[in-house]
Amino acid sequence: MVSTLRASLGLCLGLAAFSLVAQPRPGFDPANLDTSVKPCDDFYAYANGGWLKTHSIPADKARYGGFEELIDGNRAILQKILRETSAKTTWTKGSLEQKVGDFYASGMDEATIERRGLSPLKPILDTIDGLKDAKQLPALLAKLHNQGLSGGFVFYVRQDAKASTHYLGYLNQGGTGLPDRDYYLKDDARSRDIRAKYEVHIAKMLELAGDSPELARVRAKLVMDLETRMAQAQWTRVELRNPQKTYNKRALDQLATEAPGFDWNGYFTARGLKQADLNLSQPSFFQAFGRLASEVTAPQWRTYLRWHVLSATANLLPKAFGDEAFAFHGKVLNGTPEQEPRAKRIEAATDGMLGDALGQLYVKVAFPPEAKVRVLDMIENIRVALRERITNLDWMGAETKLQAIKKLNAITVKIGYPDKWKTYAFDLKRDDYFGNARRAAAFRIQENLKKLGKPIDRTEWNWSAPTVNASYNPTMNDITFPAGILQPPFFDARADDAVNYGAIGFVIGHEITHGFDDSGSQYDAEGNLKNWWTEADKKAYESRTDLVVKQYDAYEPIKGEHVNGKLTLGENIADIGGLKIAFAAYQNSLKGKPVPAPIDGFTGPQRFFFGAATVWRNHIREAALSLRLKTDPHSPGRERVNGPLSNLPEFYEAFGCTDGDVMKRDAKVRPAIW
Repeated sequence: MVSTLRASLGLCLGLAAFSLVAQPRPGFDPANLDTSVKPCDDFYAYANGGWLKTHSIPADKARYGGFEELIDGNRAILQKILRETSAKTTWTKGSLEQKVGDFYASGMDEATIERRGLSPLKPILDTIDGLKDAKQLPALLAKLHNQGLSGGFVFYVRQDAKASTHYLGYLNQGGTGLPDRDYYLKDDARSRDIRAKYEVHIAKMLELAGDSPELARVRAKLVMDLETRMAQAQWTRVELRNPQKTYNKRALDQLATEAPGFDWNGYFTARGLKQADLNLSQPSFFQAFGRLASEVTAPQWRTYLRWHVLSATANLLPKAFGDEAFAFHGKVLNGTPEQEPRAKRIEAATDGMLGDALGQLYVKVAFPPEAKVRVLDMIENIRVALRERITNLDWMGAETKLQAIKKLNAITVKIGYPDKWKTYAFDLKRDDYFGNARRAAAFRIQENLKKLGKPIDRTEWNWSAPTVNASYNPTMNDITFPAGILQPPFFDARADDAVNYGAIGFVIGHEITHGFDDSGSQYDAEGNLKNWWTEADKKAYESRTDLVVKQYDAYEPIKGEHVNGKLTLGENIADIGGLKIAFAAYQNSLKGKPVPAPIDGFTGPQRFFFGAATVWRNHIREAALSLRLKTDPHSPGRERVNGPLSNLPEFYEAFGCTDGDVMKRDAKVRPAIW
């Protein structure tokens, strides 16, 4: 994945039609440079310093950069669509316009939401209050999970990692409200402060729901106690990146002996699922959860689940609940001073719940067919470049090369939007935001569970069309680029090829390279978790990836807080390899053509690297950066530019970097992989 956030011609047409913002300068703008910095000292600052000086983080954002600029442009288009559709009440029932319009209108109807108070949530809270014995916990969790409400652990259906033509149920660890287990377990000042504020936040939410201040504080401690015990059993994010370690196929009846204390058969029966094999992703966590299920008292489970339901639905309830949720998640965790306007929040919720319905309306105005054609051409050029790189590798043997090229050739491509749009078969009411959101969540859960026993649908999309993101799926062996990311500054149909190959080409190369990173390389051409490497080649590969870990471990974006080289390894490999093959594809695209004349005084190769640096420019609040360093498998923006470039001889040549320059790393420590 390119980022935790979501063709240029499309955005230009959309914005021109709506007259929302001024047209950006095509390609790279020299005004974004900071020429007081030498490119071979800090290319991120050199390429982006001018932009960084003239832009700041809006009060309602934790980070602002290339992604956020594009997200804002797309959201302006979406909000115009939603304002127009929600203003009309005579759409044909069941039409796209009626569905997205009524959902958006229900979310914007604050008066009705305030008037109803907690009444929409009362049936769920009453169900939780009915838990009199811990033995009733499996049935209660099943009921909550079927409604898309969290607690304890997570169960979902996806491809069997070792049999990619079949679906398999996956049990995954969960149960905690803070972003990572380390927040509960580490004893540094920042972690202690966040734990204390989280407990206060829990108490405030419980008080809003009717508890006295004294009772709310007591119950908040009960929640913290149980969540801490769950965190102690959770695996680290580095452990979770190991697909072999997290693949533990079991028959359902094995869980009774492997994770006793919880009635697994009762849970799955209550979810409407027949006995079947499943994957126990973190066995030790579920052993611990089984013990908790039998040891923790019913009152503590009720308090814990009441809190998790309140937390999950806070933004569907009266304003006080949403404001308190933002006070913690926005201000404390991310350092964001102000909450986004409600219209933006409801637009995001509409995209999340009805993504394919809203997406169809979006692509009509924002993504013309010619944009898709040009991006597909770039993808094939980049595929050719990687094929050439694999063929000429001096550290990989012929047998492994054959399998690598087979996998590369088999990667399928999804561009813009799906060929078949999803439909949403549930009631949407103009005056019931809470009900709309809960019915949408329950529909999505059942849609997922019904996959069990059915053929794999390789055409399915995991992103909505307006999403600003891209991805590689190892079990599908495919790459996906929604229409939302195929806009400036990532792709600009008016820009020269050098800038486009540096920007969206970098992203394309990144996603393709994910098929060959430390995790993706463990899957074969059909998407099966199956070794296709010789032992010698695997060792040669790992010796190179060890260099990547060491390089990024040394980066210290915040004093005392380093990048986690093991957590970010896959993304860093994809950045280094993706940039290298995108540059090779750009050079290949020039064959038979005259060398382009410099533009704004910069050569094609230089403009390529400017395009790459532009994509990752951003300002980020320290709290948000600290959070990402603990939880995000991607390195921060500066390191996503300087890290890969400092390993590339092509960059040294373009800017004349010499031995001793910061941006030219010693050849002995460069991880020359792809």
